[in-house]
Amino acid sequence: MTRNTIRLIIVLGSLAIAGILAVQIYWVKRAYDIESAKFRQTAIHALSEVANNISRVYELADIENPVEQLSSDYYVVNLRTPLDAEVLEHYLKLEFKEHDLNTDFEYGIYDCDTDEIRYGARVTANFVTNTEEPIVLPKTDKFLNYFAVKFPNSSEMLFKNLDFWILSSLITLLVMGFFVYAMVVILRQKRLSEVQRDFVNNMTHEFQTPISTIRVATDVLTQPKILDQPERLKKYVQIIRQENNRLKSQVETVLTTAKVGRGKLQLDVQMQELHSLINEVLEGVKAEHGEGLKLKLNADRTTIFADRVHLLSVIRNLVENAIKYSKKPVEITVETNNTQNGIILSVSDKGIGIPKEYLNKIFNKFYRVPTGNVHNVKGFGLGLNYVQQIVKAHKWTINVISDYGEGSSFSIHIPQEN
Repeated sequence: MTRNTIRLIIVLGSLAIAGILAVQIYWVKRAYDIESAKFRQTAIHALSEVANNISRVYELADIENPVEQLSSDYYVVNLRTPLDAEVLEHYLKLEFKEHDLNTDFEYGIYDCDTDEIRYGARVTANFVTNTEEPIVLPKTDKFLNYFAVKFPNSSEMLFKNLDFWILSSLITLLVMGFFVYAMVVILRQKRLSEVQRDFVNNMTHEFQTPISTIRVATDVLTQPKILDQPERLKKYVQIIRQENNRLKSQVETVLTTAKVGRGKLQLDVQMQELHSLINEVLEGVKAEHGEGLKLKLNADRTTIFADRVHLLSVIRNLVENAIKYSKKPVEITVETNNTQNGIILSVSDKGIGIPKEYLNKIFNKFYRVPTGNVHNVKGFGLGLNYVQQIVKAHKWTINVISDYGEGSSFSIHIPQEN
């Protein structure tokens, strides 16, 4: 699947998700508005019946349009006479039951002598009265004698009536979540495919180089005249030995990284002398790069507990990585310093550096910092991942500081027992 195809799928999928969300929100709001209007009509009709029933009790004529809605959950009802609270509550419960208004409500009666709403009570959805707390409801100057009713939980009741729409919305969100997850998996697989392809290409190139060199050297050694040229014979034997060691090292790097990734790494932790290990690793590097490699072994306490083989590989990887990405001639510094509770081993270079946007990716397996169309740096993209895995296995920490175009510095903090 090409990049353009994936981009098209993402764009179309995003538009589809946005469209589905917009339609779903519209219909949920439409359903809520319908339920709200239905509740309003039912409440007005029930309260009108209450007012007319009370008028008949007092032998008064029915009142036309006695109900006025002051807010979404607050209604006032006009009367022509002062009212008894027990009579009002009786008719409220009666009409609300008949109209299926099974929700909590509060009511109060306006007293013109005190100019406030009194005789209030709270009634639950099960029509149980609670008069423990006084009811405070807002007044109005529209009527002389009136009572007020408030439905504090009307919104909750409306949402309960939208159970179908809520269920459909959840299903829609679930489908969209699955789509997003599928896109993430596709992108991850795409990235993994690219990484694996790059790794295979790099590995093929890295293996072909020593194999080709060994083949050429072998062809030379098969010539009869080579026996009469001992110095030349020795040279080509040495080349075969070096390339064989190089090939062996590459294979071990791949196998070791795979073993670390599967969690099968077994550390042989013993007491080590860090400076001795550093000098052992750098013995061959000094001969090749001479003054370009500087040692600043400042630490006094250099005894640590580590796996000798893997620590040698870590130091070698960091130094070789610094050489790969250094300008010629190389300028590399290997330094040690004691801290209060340990020792810091750092490998610094004045090479090409790492752009900030790639710093958090350099320890990923197979990852190599993009260099455009320039492919002059060899490797599998496994070295730094291996270093990080070994550092974690020892419960150490590693930090990197890099300025693009100026160089990089990798520092490992190794705790020491006091």
